[in-house]
Amino acid sequence: MASRILVSLRVAAPPGRAFDVFVREIHAWWRPNGILRFTPLSPGMLAFEPKLGGRFTETCADVAVSEIGRITHWEPGARLAFSWRQAGFEPGQATHVEVRFEPVGDETRVTVERSGWDTVPQDHVARHHFPDAIFLRRHAEWWQTLLARMAQNVGANGRGSRDRQQP
Repeated sequence: MASRILVSLRVAAPPGRAFDVFVREIHAWWRPNGILRFTPLSPGMLAFEPKLGGRFTETCADVAVSEIGRITHWEPGARLAFSWRQAGFEPGQATHVEVRFEPVGDETRVTVERSGWDTVPQDHVARHHFPDAIFLRRHAEWWQTLLARMAQNVGANGRGSRDRQQP
């Protein structure tokens, strides 16, 4: 069984706007998780280079820029996919994030699927020694919280409604 999470949330915006907020305004809505810290350093600001092959980076307070991953699919307003390697990952250990933006009436369903956790051993610090089911559930809850924050940044009238959550 592949270790993955799948979460969705509706936002009050067209797909293009939701995509732009996800990619270009990630610094405004992304917040680190107190339990699921992925680096021992202070949390920095995340950013995407908006193009296929572009870097996914974190810039820390000391202005050090770390590459987290690369954009593997770039389809503005419809789909974004990128690799995600955390601090301490060995070669061959990586996760992959796919984000889909689907119109639903006047709203957009934003769906995040993060897979590849089966490449990271349970005793790795990134998994916090949690059993697979607990780790994936907490990780999915964190992404749901992040998407709710993103929905708030979509616009003055932005509001999210929980669609579904599956670990």
